[in-house]
Amino acid sequence: MNPTIRIFVTLLSGLAASVASAGDYPPPREGDYTIPDFKFQSGETLPELRVHYRTLGKPEKDAQGKTTNAVLIMHGTTGSGAQFIRPEFAGELFGAGQPLDATKFFIVLPDGIGHGKSSKPSDGMHAKFPRYGYLDMIEADYRLLTDGLAVNHARLVMGTSMGGMHTWLWGELHPDFMDALMPLASLPTQISGRNRGWRRTV
Repeated sequence: MNPTIRIFVTLLSGLAASVASAGDYPPPREGDYTIPDFKFQSGETLPELRVHYRTLGKPEKDAQGKTTNAVLIMHGTTGSGAQFIRPEFAGELFGAGQPLDATKFFIVLPDGIGHGKSSKPSDGMHAKFPRYGYLDMIEADYRLLTDGLAVNHARLVMGTSMGGMHTWLWGELHPDFMDALMPLASLPTQISGRNRGWRRTV
């Protein structure tokens, strides 16, 4: 075989093996958890609040019944939990030997209120849908974990952009619930300027 071709084939084989390894993770499971009579910070109540979620891996508990391997990942303003399982980077996150190896961790990817397949104004209520904010979204995720998935402790709570802002608030609202926080693309300060104007618009 031509030496140049041999090198090319070797590199290609190595790349294929790497991709296969990175993409080797348990298939996600989808579900809905319905919270009855969910009360929003505005004082309004929704008889049934649907929280859609995806999970990868299996939860583990210690001898005392404490969940030891749960990881909550929250999406940004225009996203949903589905964004984290896209082929281009899911394997790099959840594949064998990767930072959040789904054979070791129980990954929870919720759709926030107003996003994805969770309850939102466009389901039919439109302007009559209760006004909701970050605290409501965090409470819904907390109820999903504790009541819906029987997760009483998280190894890590993390999020990107809006999900990162939620992460900061998790540390304030539920400081003993998790071992670590990882807010990405966010700062623990009030938003302002164009960012604030854009968020008020959407």
